[in-house]
Amino acid sequence: MHWKRPLLWTVALLTAATACTVPSHSAPRPAAHGGQERAQGQERRPAPAPVPSSQRSAAPSAGLPSVGVLLDDEGHWCTASVVASPRGNVVATAAHCVYEYGVYAEGFSFVPGFRGKGAASAPYGKWRVRAIQVDDAWRRTGDDARDYAFLTLEPDGRGRQVQQVVGGAPADWGSGPRRHVTVVGYPNEEHNPANRPISCTTDTAEDPDLAGSMVMRCAGFWDGTSGSPWLADHRDAAHPGRVIGVLSGGDTDTTSTAVLFDARARALYTRAVKA
Repeated sequence: MHWKRPLLWTVALLTAATACTVPSHSAPRPAAHGGQERAQGQERRPAPAPVPSSQRSAAPSAGLPSVGVLLDDEGHWCTASVVASPRGNVVATAAHCVYEYGVYAEGFSFVPGFRGKGAASAPYGKWRVRAIQVDDAWRRTGDDARDYAFLTLEPDGRGRQVQQVVGGAPADWGSGPRRHVTVVGYPNEEHNPANRPISCTTDTAEDPDLAGSMVMRCAGFWDGTSGSPWLADHRDAAHPGRVIGVLSGGDTDTTSTAVLFDARARALYTRAVKA
């Protein structure tokens, strides 16, 4: 499976038995409304609700305040999003974004609402990543069925937790694979020189190649979109819906996959909450 993240960060070798704390030093359709007149003697029935249409290609969007990028001194390489938590300091991304070949990413931050360049690229600020939680099966064998991760963030320079500033979507730990979702992500600069978020609202299906996963067909999800949240029941920034998984891969920019959050994902989330 092709992972949608470029190899931008550099890491320091850690043993699999060590804790997951990040070192402090730097490194790299609407359906037609029911318009039929009521037959004599029948009560008028309400028109059925429109069925949301599905996009075939992602489009530049305003994004969501709670969705952003993982960033270090070399640039951004993956997408992540705030998951509602008791302390307000947990984000979700793909495991391959932060742990690969026996090493963890180091010295990086989460930047919600990222766009553009320079100081304006971080409209809500930056939150340094303190700890990384990935599943043991991912660490041992790179099991694609466990390609999700939860990160614990430090407060910002004003002592605020990220969720206080940008909100967050609760997680759904038991969703099925057939949903209508909105996916928000950040392609890398080669395909997105303005560093703008893209989004796609579409239907998902069960991934025939990986149990417990789902697939969507929507163009535009290039490298950099790994970790993008798949939001079910999304309406707007004030009603983000629920995160049911994060983008973990796909063979082309048109076909993307996500592992559904499950009990094991919830256990990782709980570890991130306690970190």
